[in-house]
Amino acid sequence: MKAISLTPSISADSVDFLLDSFISKVKSAIDDIAPVKVRKKSGRQKAPWRNSTAVQNMKRQCRKAERMWRKTKLVVHYNIYKDSLHAFNMELGKARQTFFSNIINCNLNNTRTLFEMLSNSKCSEFASFFSDKINNIRKVISTSLSCAGVRQIRAPEKVVTLSDFHKIDGKILVETVQHLKTSTCALDTLPTSFFKSVLNSLEADLLEVVNASLLSGSFPNSLKTAVVKPLLKKNNLDKTILSNYRPISNLPFIGKIIEKVVFNQLNKFLSSNGYFDNFQSGFRPHHSTETALIKIINDIRLNTDSGKLSVLVLLDLSAAFDTVDHNILLDRLENWVGLSGIVLKWFRSYLDGRDYYVSIGDHKSEWTSMTCGVPQGSILAPLLFNLYMLPMSQIMRKNQIAYHSYADDTQLYLALSPNDYRPIDSLCQCIDEVNSWMCQNFLVKQR
Repeated sequence: MKAISLTPSISADSVDFLLDSFISKVKSAIDDIAPVKVRKKSGRQKAPWRNSTAVQNMKRQCRKAERMWRKTKLVVHYNIYKDSLHAFNMELGKARQTFFSNIINCNLNNTRTLFEMLSNSKCSEFASFFSDKINNIRKVISTSLSCAGVRQIRAPEKVVTLSDFHKIDGKILVETVQHLKTSTCALDTLPTSFFKSVLNSLEADLLEVVNASLLSGSFPNSLKTAVVKPLLKKNNLDKTILSNYRPISNLPFIGKIIEKVVFNQLNKFLSSNGYFDNFQSGFRPHHSTETALIKIINDIRLNTDSGKLSVLVLLDLSAAFDTVDHNILLDRLENWVGLSGIVLKWFRSYLDGRDYYVSIGDHKSEWTSMTCGVPQGSILAPLLFNLYMLPMSQIMRKNQIAYHSYADDTQLYLALSPNDYRPIDSLCQCIDEVNSWMCQNFLVKQR
């Protein structure tokens, strides 16, 4: 591919233009090498179940009754038309059911045909199910009485703040791209593996887009759409139950490049200033589920060696990443982490105006807006969730309860001497405060 160049222009309004120009020039280069071949297709055909004799006869009777009612405007003729229309819809539904039943019976061993037949309608069902699940959780939380009168946890004062990102050079860009996973989104102009192989031709323009986003505090709108594919949680689960599926989200690769650059700069700022929770092992360098388990098990064994009993409480949140409130998250970034200026503006742009659609095979649902949650499948989501959870650690420390977390899984534990159950009161108090805090922050425990 030929190297392409854009006129330097770094402003909030130009980021989308730069990205659109970059993508259009890439497409133009692809068309020169492998032009798209256009094939004419016949017009939209009538649904085959409408061609049955019974349906056609009912349709003629319905039309006849409609013409009579429109001519006379009499109530009696309107009732006749209404009855005819109802009978026609019932007959049409039966014909449609019979049509698909015949296909299913004839293709019981042909999973590909059955999958294609069901995919289109299922996309919309999945999209509605995933959206309704989050809306219902937030609705239940909003109406919960446990949120009333909860005292806000004050953020600690931040001496060091981060107000600006710094520009990156070509070397950092190349390293960033090459270290990203080779996963392709349906919205990508080029497959990721091919994108990496021709990066030298794209480097100058891509670098301009990335730096324009960093310096203007604006995340490109065209990169905010996610493609969601339902994945069965376990192979032995009922495939007809929507709740047995997990939404797997995929985002455009260029957006992940920008995210990774932001992640590296933000992570360096947080680490150097000690803003991370020491007992949060989720998605952090040199931390893992193993480090969390080793810490908890070691503490429990030390309690046992001291002749004490241990009480362990496990907290697991329901759809935690999806219920995160954007306004609360931005408050965490500003007051708990110390982000301001262009950096805070960038995160506000990053969270605003997101949407997704469900894709199954060649079929897809309508676009659905995302008004809450951190973008699943994104590079920044785990880090943002960890920052969202920062105040909860103060509750445990205030009640002198030991804890350790991995993302949205939190373990509370304490030691007590035989016949001394006073620490249990502190644990119960801590759990009550955690429940209230979670309610206030649109989080809910799994039952």
